[in-house]
Amino acid sequence: MLKVENINVYYGAIHALKGISVEVNAGEIVTLIGANGAGKSTILRTISGLLRAKTGDISFEGHSIANMAAEEIVRKGISQVPEGRRIFANMTVSENLEMGAYIRSDKSGIRKDIDKVFERFPRLGERRTQVAGTLSGGEQQMLAIGRGLMSQPKLMLLDEPSMGLAPLLVKEIFSIIQEINAGGTTILLVEQNAHMALSIAHKAYVLETGRITLSGTAKELSESEAVRKAYLGG
Repeated sequence: MLKVENINVYYGAIHALKGISVEVNAGEIVTLIGANGAGKSTILRTISGLLRAKTGDISFEGHSIANMAAEEIVRKGISQVPEGRRIFANMTVSENLEMGAYIRSDKSGIRKDIDKVFERFPRLGERRTQVAGTLSGGEQQMLAIGRGLMSQPKLMLLDEPSMGLAPLLVKEIFSIIQEINAGGTTILLVEQNAHMALSIAHKAYVLETGRITLSGTAKELSESEAVRKAYLGG
């Protein structure tokens, strides 16, 4: 479904991604793990068109998206749930979900999908008219995921969904990610909680200072001594 081929990305003179190649097959959960500053979020931002690769290519369902505008990439079927939620704090919960459907014009379908989000996240349904900035951190993360689903993505990019959440909420969010995947949405997950990420992923890549240093099935990486020492506290 997604093929990232040998991309190099720069922030000014800083070489942030160095020859990165990643593949995501339809139906998979693929996770990128690594320390802060390793380049994980930069990969997602480049895939979604917010950054441009200097060299290399990115293809989605067999077609290059490397030079497409971010909006066109959303229309192709890729949505991103950004690090730090990035909800519209002054809008209500319902208005945030409507913003997630901005590329759509099927009003009855949008309403049905909002109802589906409220079924998946009952707490959001209870707070549908509440200003989003007054929600708890966990509720804001649920809203960010719900908003990402509103464009009906084939591939969802999730950037640090567990950041700042209590352990019980982290388990709930990861359970929701599995449900979304089981419903047919492919997931590319960036996550510092390597233990949780590897527990639900099919495949994983380890990033260190802009390079992929290890890749394989999630099971292989969770059993790797190097990964256990660096990321799993083993």
